[in-house]
Amino acid sequence: MNKRVLAIVAAFSLALTSVSSGCGREEAALQKEGGKAPFTFRMMVNQQSPVTPDPWIEELLEERTNTDIRIQWVPDGSYNEKLFTAMTTDTLPEAVFMKNQATYELLKDAIRGGQFWEIGPYLDEYEHLRNLNPEVLQNTSVDGKIYGLYQERPLSRQGIIYRKDWADNLGLSAPTTTDDLYQMLKQFTINDPDQNGVHDTFGLSDRNDLVYGAFKTVSSYFGTPNNWGEIDGRLLPEFMHPSYIDTMEFFRKLHREGFINQDFPVTSKKEQMKRFVSGKAGVYIGAMGDVAFLYDDAVKTNPDVELDVQNRIKGPTGDLGIWAIPGYGTVILFPKSSVTTEAELKKILAFFDQLMAPEHANLLQYGMEGIHFHRVEGKANPVEDRALLNREVRPYTGMLVGGPETTDMLEAHYTLDVKVKAEEWIKDNHNFIIHDPTAPLDSDTDAEHGVRLREIITDATYQYILGEIDQVGFDKAVERWKKEGGNKIIAEYNEAYQQSK
Repeated sequence: MNKRVLAIVAAFSLALTSVSSGCGREEAALQKEGGKAPFTFRMMVNQQSPVTPDPWIEELLEERTNTDIRIQWVPDGSYNEKLFTAMTTDTLPEAVFMKNQATYELLKDAIRGGQFWEIGPYLDEYEHLRNLNPEVLQNTSVDGKIYGLYQERPLSRQGIIYRKDWADNLGLSAPTTTDDLYQMLKQFTINDPDQNGVHDTFGLSDRNDLVYGAFKTVSSYFGTPNNWGEIDGRLLPEFMHPSYIDTMEFFRKLHREGFINQDFPVTSKKEQMKRFVSGKAGVYIGAMGDVAFLYDDAVKTNPDVELDVQNRIKGPTGDLGIWAIPGYGTVILFPKSSVTTEAELKKILAFFDQLMAPEHANLLQYGMEGIHFHRVEGKANPVEDRALLNREVRPYTGMLVGGPETTDMLEAHYTLDVKVKAEEWIKDNHNFIIHDPTAPLDSDTDAEHGVRLREIITDATYQYILGEIDQVGFDKAVERWKKEGGNKIIAEYNEAYQQSK
């Protein structure tokens, strides 16, 4: 152990005086299982930071959990290549982190082939692992069985960021309906919201992304299901629901009347944000957490700028709704080729159980109190030395199991009021989440041809909004999607859906 770790261990030991007795029991149990000799195992983790991780957090965790962890850091850009090479050469370590959901999807055939441990039956044996969200675990499942631990992501960050100073100038309140939203976009375009006497603004700055841009979020307001939804007891893709047509019509009207940037189908995210922060556009629809750096950029050119956020928008039905992701990013799997016994698996699960203890979750997320963050109002306020955080803390955030919703870790402290509000609204979104019913299901045809087929619908959606086709033309695109594989996708998802009930 290096000198710095020794010093930090002393500080950490003091901090642990307030640790719950439950942690002590866990450690005692782990010591009992592993004996005095550290339990050794290997893990493969994708390295998301550009610098080589400093090992002090790793060494501190080893000290506290009586383990000898052998971490293989793999650069994010080559992670999948290394992962599949290790699978081919039968050299996977005992714990394997998935790079993201897409990587996890690629391993599902191997999971079905029995190459990884099913861990669902063991989770209730652990004090912290049993707190993982059952719905999110279900979203990670393969044929209804749980194979991986997950690192959580907020289910939905989606909402509206708008120029509050412009709204105040025009006497507009925060929009609460799609009609209000339309009126705000209209007034921001035609009524000189910045009061400079020049017609040089427009309502919505959007980009070439029907999912993470504005379209899917507004579609939720109109009541569209999240990717798939039931009609007469049968799952059908979102674009076969009438509310999807209503959403296209809403955007078609915005485009025809000039309330959205005319080139949004080819606009990058960078350009979309530039138009908002530079005072050309007054509304940005997407991740509400973006408000912090949007404000930081906007205030550089306009010190008087005021931003606000809104998440509760009712559509024609009067109901609230917002689409959600499956709730996880990284998934951790345990190969049977390297974890050869149930007893070994339980020791590894005991280690990850301890990572969910508050003091370890804080360590992985924020680093060491007094060095990497300070408590402000009971929350973690990171130091301003970004290089230090990138070198010593950021690489380890990818090892966190669960997250703020499933552990008692500290909340992050924010100094910008509208950022605080955005984080509150992100939590509020959980009250009217629209889940994707196909998230835990599989369709071989969708896995093989879904991306290509989806382009048919994406192109037709843009063509409808731009006025190049009408609903007859859009329906023809849907029929083409069905004939080229969509009908099989519908059948496969419905079969899996019925089997999952």
